[in-house]
Amino acid sequence: MLATVVSTQRSVPRQAGTKMLIFEDGSSVGTVGGGEMESRVLSEAQDAFATGRPKLLDYALVAPARGDPGLCGGEVQIYVEPYMPAHTVLVVGGGHVGRSLVDLANWLGYRTVVIDDRPDRLTPEAMPKADERLAGRIGETVAGLSITEDTSVAVVTRNVDLDLEVLPGLLETPARYIGVMGSERRWKELRSRLSEAGVGDAAMARLHAPIGLEIQAETLEEIAVSILSEIIQELRGG
Repeated sequence: MLATVVSTQRSVPRQAGTKMLIFEDGSSVGTVGGGEMESRVLSEAQDAFATGRPKLLDYALVAPARGDPGLCGGEVQIYVEPYMPAHTVLVVGGGHVGRSLVDLANWLGYRTVVIDDRPDRLTPEAMPKADERLAGRIGETVAGLSITEDTSVAVVTRNVDLDLEVLPGLLETPARYIGVMGSERRWKELRSRLSEAGVGDAAMARLHAPIGLEIQAETLEEIAVSILSEIIQELRGG
């Protein structure tokens, strides 16, 4: 469960250093004094969960008529910090691009999961930076995962047939980002075959294809930068 730590410093020494844990469902442990001020802090905590960023709040407790959350006197400074689990980058395809993606995503601090139907591509030696390595039929393996809105998916398989095996199921998940590697020509073929398979235009509009920001990337490392940059842009609202 996600939690936010709240600490306060007041002009009243005996109440300094109060701490409170606020969970994403709105429940909490501890208090910052109750009343209107605590209600406002609970609301600010939900905003911190949404943005993933800490914030510093300043309240005066003097004149409720002017909007202060209390009248006991003094001032309160409250630091709200969200403690978020690492975002998951799911890489479907354990080839050269897949490995470069896993390496860079790991360096950026993301949780990395990689899937391939070739077990030799997923050994600790071949994919040392992956937090999870899952070998098996790609469609079945992805279907067995719990993919949340805190997951970004990079589909970097070796052919359109494998893309078709995995994408219809992925498009039914709440994944934050789904990108598909390939040229414009490959994307045109994939889009046509997805349509034939019953995937609607609204679902396909979720796909980032061809994957990555256009930065004229050429090397494997540059391609990984392009893809992770697009994922970061999606996460941060850039």
